[in-house]
Amino acid sequence: MAAGGRFFCTAGRGLEPFLARELRARLGATEVDYVAGKVFFTADAEPSELKKIKSGERLFLLIKKHGPLPVSGHKGKMLHEIKSLVIEEPKDWLDVIAAWKNLRGCEGKKDGVSQENPSPCKRKSEEEMDVVTKRQKTEQVREIVSEECQAGAEENGVVPDRKSDEEGQPETEASLEDSSKSSGEKPVENEKHSFSFRVSCRCSGAIAKILTSQEIGRAIGIALMKQFRWRADLRNPDLEIFVHLNDIHSAVGIPLFSLPLANREYIKTAGLRSTIAWAMASLAEISAGDFVLDPMCGLGTILLEAATEWPEACYWGTDISDSQLEGAGVNIKTAGLVDKIELLKASVKALPLPAESFDAVVSDIPFGKKFKITKDVRFLPDSLQEMERVLRVGGTVVLLLSQDLHKRMDSITKSGENQSPNTSSDGAGETTAVETSSSDGNSSSVVKGVEEAFLSSRQPRFGSLVLDGIYEVSLGKTVAFIYKYRKVSAAGN
Repeated sequence: MAAGGRFFCTAGRGLEPFLARELRARLGATEVDYVAGKVFFTADAEPSELKKIKSGERLFLLIKKHGPLPVSGHKGKMLHEIKSLVIEEPKDWLDVIAAWKNLRGCEGKKDGVSQENPSPCKRKSEEEMDVVTKRQKTEQVREIVSEECQAGAEENGVVPDRKSDEEGQPETEASLEDSSKSSGEKPVENEKHSFSFRVSCRCSGAIAKILTSQEIGRAIGIALMKQFRWRADLRNPDLEIFVHLNDIHSAVGIPLFSLPLANREYIKTAGLRSTIAWAMASLAEISAGDFVLDPMCGLGTILLEAATEWPEACYWGTDISDSQLEGAGVNIKTAGLVDKIELLKASVKALPLPAESFDAVVSDIPFGKKFKITKDVRFLPDSLQEMERVLRVGGTVVLLLSQDLHKRMDSITKSGENQSPNTSSDGAGETTAVETSSSDGNSSSVVKGVEEAFLSSRQPRFGSLVLDGIYEVSLGKTVAFIYKYRKVSAAGN
């Protein structure tokens, strides 16, 4: 039986509009709205459907959503207001717990409910340290940062690390238990179910200057123990309750699944962040029967995301690195997509492929010290020229560029302003970098298009490629830019 509810899903910066659009298309979600790092929505969906969300990080059942809390210099008063906000309607908690049990299909502690490390970025890095290439390790540092760490950094917030939490656990547990025993408050009966729980709190902005995350988490934990007779367990709880407080909103929720949505069981060795790869594939407008190329496929993450979501197309990946192709082959085999994806060793600057043979080209342009792209002034023009050559008229090119390459792309398009169309194919017109972009998509089956936050009225060109949008997204500790081009005529015309 499907169970409706109010949820919120975290997302990497820049992917919130992609996620909002996906939720509407995939789940028929209503009351969809988003703030930095979170998308709130209502949906009537089975857990199996909710697990299919591709552009989100973690999914929560929403208990409370409120505006920013008033800030004063009195700690005790602020803590009282926070506790009152969280516990003001006990029935809401019991309703959400019932929905959680229904969606999880569990009684108490089963199926590893919310037992993951509250600092998933650290755990995941440890699991992936066996990656065989330097670029892979570099990508992990940039990308495998949890949404909690990302949003906290974006909001200049305070994020407690696991070490500080563990060091404070014995004292906190004792304090919580003593407070619970000494309380004279009458608890709400919880249908004879006693849960163990912990509170993970993140606060940022003005409130973080007055109170620490640990102080807020402890106060909320004591209030919940008094109210519901729940037992504090900071190491292995039945429930993990997340409290997010900042200058924009206050949110309280329970994670629905033990692992982040961004963890893909069909990817053995992670490369590009899977949510970014999915968003790029969604922009390519892939349809049944299309031929899709990633000319710098690396470990094949984009191809895997695309082929899993749009299996009726044909996919090709090329790369100059034997080790990357080997890793991609293992990933493709693990995902069971050997019959969907072909791999070929080739340079992006000299593809052994026929002209106008692909409907979409999607690629993460390599960057970093290992690749020394910044020293190769012809890399982007030559690569774009080959992509343009193998792309059919009406097809799309979707590229992920670093900040440095983003600036280089601007200079490439600007360089054509004072040249005649017959003297250069490096482009004409002018591009303008955008700080943020909103998408409300137009892709094949799930994301039907993206509302462009930037579309230059002058339509910058690179040969027959017309710029169709730029989207700034987060890679963890750095940012990148997704460029979308559309081929409007035969190459050279």
